[in-house]
Amino acid sequence: MSNSGSESKKYSRRDVLKTAGVLGAAALAGGLLPIKAEAAPENVLSGVIEMHVHSDPDIRPRSINDIELARKAKEMGMRGVVIKNHDFLTNDRAYLVRQIVPGIEIFGGIVLNYPVGGVNPVAVETMLKFSGGYGKIVWLPTYQSSFEWEHLKKKEQGVRVVDKAGKVLPEVKKVMELVAKADIALGTGHISPAESITISRMAKEMGLKKVIITHAMQDPFLLTLDDMKRCVEAGAIVEHCYLSYLMGPLCPVPAYRSSKHIPMDEFVKAITALGAENCIVATDLGQSLNPVPSVGMADFISQLMRKGITKAQIDTMTKANPAKMLGLEV
Repeated sequence: MSNSGSESKKYSRRDVLKTAGVLGAAALAGGLLPIKAEAAPENVLSGVIEMHVHSDPDIRPRSINDIELARKAKEMGMRGVVIKNHDFLTNDRAYLVRQIVPGIEIFGGIVLNYPVGGVNPVAVETMLKFSGGYGKIVWLPTYQSSFEWEHLKKKEQGVRVVDKAGKVLPEVKKVMELVAKADIALGTGHISPAESITISRMAKEMGLKKVIITHAMQDPFLLTLDDMKRCVEAGAIVEHCYLSYLMGPLCPVPAYRSSKHIPMDEFVKAITALGAENCIVATDLGQSLNPVPSVGMADFISQLMRKGITKAQIDTMTKANPAKMLGLEV
């Protein structure tokens, strides 16, 4: 179904979830109930770069594939998108999507989970050699990190980034050297708050210029404001994701209903305290049943602006800072 040819109605996303439950959320994810914030300008996504999206192909259900993602983002006036996959690199996909959907900048990277050998410098070196040079982020382990597996009480050993004494492992330092030399970004993935601070400080020592604290306010990683400030002091930039807002009892994705919901006011508080120059706004969307990423990004921006975040601050967090992380002109 499509809304073309009829006037779009205006909905609050939380109102939709409260009144329509999972079925309403699923309709929203499919574009049946479009979000259009009344206080936001019509071109709210013009020039925006989305730094954190999951799309098909994947081993998990996704709401959109790479080509649909690029076409929708281009249609909504966005400048670029970074595709992330927990299990393999995505810069090769970015190269191909650019051939099919010209006029929008698509990037990828690699996540250092077990399918690529964990914290594997050879995998990073290989990613950097791919055609196009569109591998712009190396994420430390995500769903297979030692912190997440300990949180889930798994018996197996997750991928570690520090030893038992809290010192950064040699293979992690090697990856950080490669990242620094290539002048690309390092994402902290799903490591603990303490590990994020340690990695940020080590990155500063090693001369890394682009460190992103991945979805810093997302359960169960949940850095405190003081934690985020320590990372910023070490030169890192803090990523705020819309998915953290969707989590909680009303989330259309069952797996996230027991996770902590982050109210929009908490994002505003963090952005105000840290400074927009030290933050990135993204979505971490792509999950089946959740809104498609571009719709989620539009709602996130709109809600932040209604809460007092200025257009200049939004531009810094969605345009200037992402461009710097990706090596683009600001």
